[in-house]
Amino acid sequence: MNMQIQNTDFIKELRFNEKGLIPAIAQDWLDGAILMLAWMNREAIEKTIETGEVHYWSRSRNELWHKGQTSGHTQKLKDVRIDCDRDVILLTIKQTGLISCHTGERSCFFNTLNNQNKDISNKSEPPSDACSDLYKTIEKRRLKPQTGSYTNTLLAGGDNQILKKIGEESAEFVMACKDNENNEIANEAADLIFHLQVALANHEVTWREVLEVLAKRKGAKRRQ
Repeated sequence: MNMQIQNTDFIKELRFNEKGLIPAIAQDWLDGAILMLAWMNREAIEKTIETGEVHYWSRSRNELWHKGQTSGHTQKLKDVRIDCDRDVILLTIKQTGLISCHTGERSCFFNTLNNQNKDISNKSEPPSDACSDLYKTIEKRRLKPQTGSYTNTLLAGGDNQILKKIGEESAEFVMACKDNENNEIANEAADLIFHLQVALANHEVTWREVLEVLAKRKGAKRRQ
């Protein structure tokens, strides 16, 4: 469900610039990836809250901009936050089609600065939570196998090898919990999550699908 904001009094507390604008950062509601930065005025904020779909203010066209109205890549509002100085807005959104950039990329921040030669390399996925980033790496190995890759060795063995490892890692996690060794528990949990993700990739089930299930369960009625 999209967020329903009834009280808009917070708008009065925002610190707009001399042109009546405030920067707004759009963040993915599931993995936390930063998708884009745009500008909003009071009208854009009010329209966003009223419709549940994000509206920005286009500085180039000098008009209200309903994100995705033409492309279909609309942004469903999930949450709104403001920073400590009240001069930046953080929008947690559900991006339709997983494309927020006009270039067709998922995020506008797809350029990565190479620290060695200061060049820009394109087509980089935006940083997200560690588990989501891990799955992206596993998926890349599945699509483009690399010689000597442990992930590819598991995938080549199919369910028999992958599920066997999940069983072994599960047992090791249980034993770490019984020994009450925090460092070992964390390490075994990480191993278990990795092998679970390999199994997911083997069956072409994305980590995002898992996150969506968890999100749906949040706040659900308790089982009797």
